Amino acid sequence: MDGMHYEGIIIRPPSEADSIILQVTVGCSHNKCTFCGTYKGVRFRIKDQAVIDRDIAYAARNFPFLRRVFLTDGDALILPQARLVEILEKIRRSLPWVQRVGLYGNAKSILRKTPQELEALRDLGLGIVYLGVESGDPETLKAIKKGVSRERLLEAGRRVREAGLKLSVTVLLGIAGRDRSFDHAEATGSLLTAMDPHYVGALTLMVLPNTELGEKVRRGEFPVLSPRELLQELRHMLAHTHMSRGLFLSNHASNYLPLKVKMPADKDKALGVIDAALKNQVPLKPEWMRAL
Repeated sequence: MDGMHYEGIIIRPPSEADSIILQVTVGCSHNKCTFCGTYKGVRFRIKDQAVIDRDIAYAARNFPFLRRVFLTDGDALILPQARLVEILEKIRRSLPWVQRVGLYGNAKSILRKTPQELEALRDLGLGIVYLGVESGDPETLKAIKKGVSRERLLEAGRRVREAGLKLSVTVLLGIAGRDRSFDHAEATGSLLTAMDPHYVGALTLMVLPNTELGEKVRRGEFPVLSPRELLQELRHMLAHTHMSRGLFLSNHASNYLPLKVKMPADKDKALGVIDAALKNQVPLKPEWMRAL
């Protein structure tokens, strides 16, 4: 069959919309987060090199105009170093016009790589690692079964940056429920401050019925925050985030109030926009326009 070979649901960050999507693993190596329904029932595995090679050859014939490659699925960085090196070398040989390769990495897979290994991947074209942080609040991380501590997340983020790679992290508004909303916001802001990533994407929780969290919501055990409560949480999180540079974004399809904040210069202006939205002076995105 002609075309790229994909299995299951393929997800990618919004910023990789114009990238060649190369699937190198199927599923997610952790796959226990209570809110995520993407890889339910999918057993994690690495794809055959022959299939990956065919996809690279197809991309070489058909996508000479695309300058970036994104490796999926949920945690491509978990690949053994030798396999990743081989894939990056083939991309460089077959797609010499590609300027950047990106992938998802979780804290465990990042910390399994030595600083020297990450630098070697950087030298072969890896340019950005996307890390799902979700929260900086230890209690929330435990509740959502993230499988990693705040300290390990910070260590992983720093290791990516110290290897000379761009670090893009996602955090989740509404994931802590109502009682811990401000604890989650404050702790996440302080973690982002310590991590100092190049990009932060603040997504809004979308409850999926096929997840553990979806079950809790159905049973009335987890309160879904209102748009106003989510805005208050976003304001509190941004107020406690002190990045030395980079972008703080809430422009994902799931968000009620799209923001693109150049840090630290635009922060006060952005807080003012959120305050105006809280006073109903700025319209929010209607529910039907929100998506994952």
